[in-house]
Amino acid sequence: MEKLDSNIVLIGFMGCGKTTVSKGLKRKYGMDIVEMDGIIEEREGKSISDIFKDNGEEYFRNLETDLLKEMQSRKNTIISCGGGTPLREVNVAEMKKNGKVFLLTAKPETILNRVKNSHNRPLLEGNKNVEFIENLLEQRRDKYEACADVVIATDGRSVDDICEEIMDAAKAF
Repeated sequence: MEKLDSNIVLIGFMGCGKTTVSKGLKRKYGMDIVEMDGIIEEREGKSISDIFKDNGEEYFRNLETDLLKEMQSRKNTIISCGGGTPLREVNVAEMKKNGKVFLLTAKPETILNRVKNSHNRPLLEGNKNVEFIENLLEQRRDKYEACADVVIATDGRSVDDICEEIMDAAKAF
């Protein structure tokens, strides 16, 4: 199994498949996974929701930036970013230093279907509807697309198919 000499950075709205695709890449290609939100929660000893509530969004975004810088010493790693990570310029610059940035997309209906039973997404609590998701996606679209090296739609596709597309593109760079 050949190793990448850089990292794969996955971005996209919540429910677009970052975690699922990360696990697929790990399974198929033996890559390490860094789930940014999970690492931040572990280090802080509390949930993202509680970090936002107790310390504010700015504090949380600084933790993301620091983690992206830390990951630059790694290779052959999938860095799965939180949905808001690409909204900050400095994070985009740090992502690009890590490797190729892949934007995973999905239609609002697909996202709603994937996240409707989840309660660990502070932005969606009390807003689980297509219109809200559509508006938030639209607000973020330009920043997501500006950050991405490759855009991959995940609607109705198998995880293996998406993983192969990512690896083919990552090796081509």
